[in-house]
Amino acid sequence: MEDMRFAILIDTDNISSKYISAIMDEMTRHGIVTYRRAYGDWTSTQAKGWKTKLVENSITPMQQFCNTVGKNATDSTLIIDAMDILYTGNVDGFCIVSSDGDFTRLAIRLRESGMVVVGMGEEKTPRSFRRACSQFTVLENLIDEDEEELTEEDERETAKGAAARGTGASGKGGKGKKSSSADSGSDQESTSISKEVIESAIINIITENENKDKETGLGEIGSRLLNKYPDFDVRNYGYSLLSRFLEEIPSLKLVKNNTRVNVELLANRESEEEVIAYIKELVKGKGRKGMEVSELSNAVHGKYTRFKPKNYGYSQFTKMLQAISELEIYGDDINARKVRYAVSQ
Repeated sequence: MEDMRFAILIDTDNISSKYISAIMDEMTRHGIVTYRRAYGDWTSTQAKGWKTKLVENSITPMQQFCNTVGKNATDSTLIIDAMDILYTGNVDGFCIVSSDGDFTRLAIRLRESGMVVVGMGEEKTPRSFRRACSQFTVLENLIDEDEEELTEEDERETAKGAAARGTGASGKGGKGKKSSSADSGSDQESTSISKEVIESAIINIITENENKDKETGLGEIGSRLLNKYPDFDVRNYGYSLLSRFLEEIPSLKLVKNNTRVNVELLANRESEEEVIAYIKELVKGKGRKGMEVSELSNAVHGKYTRFKPKNYGYSQFTKMLQAISELEIYGDDINARKVRYAVSQ
């Protein structure tokens, strides 16, 4: 199969030059880079760290003077070039390197034209741009923190360039320096996918396959997660292998079958019977009036913090209750449905 051809377009206003080698190495996983362009005002002091890197990596510098303070002309130039390259028909995809959410619409437009769009940016990159790409990679995951650090001079020059444009170092009013995870909890929360969300998505995939009497391979899990969450990357969670990441999820287990590795739900009949026994105990204790389904659900989730009906093959908690022969659900109002013990006491 012929390698895909990519155009790599770098917004140097929002990306440090320390990442360039890692960026080029990462792109070898996707195909051949035929266009290599970096956009910025090369007369500014901010671009100082980039000049040597451009020569070393055969990247063409695209000059764009900052004509007006506060206006990011670099973005416009990059977008125009991207559309020009698109219409040449010479590439199969684009790699847009930026932490700027303003490229969201460009990524969407390129994908509408059948292009593969690989996005790369720092952790501060907005969710909108991440999700618009076919795949998104966090740049901090590509280098070891103790191998490459911004020098004090780099940081000063970046801050100066940002101040000249009337923005933060992020290019859009952000802070000059990336804050620690302790200081940026809300920002980190808004851009990262929690392990709980990933776990739920995997359970859905496995349950869907089980309904079709089909096994779920490790490769399928990886590709389907990437299709749903373009910025999903096990390196975001401190792992280098998907298998290691999945082994740490309590509700899953990996089963090796010759050369194939399957992913299965760890929930067994004993744990299900324990949960059902607890449900029946709670409902029976409420007598003939029973209790609200929502109240029962909260109680079960409170005792079994990782409880999910889908672990046991049910799409909803009420479906699981309906499968328990001793119980019955009644009430007309869906928001006030109740469950009670149906057998004679």
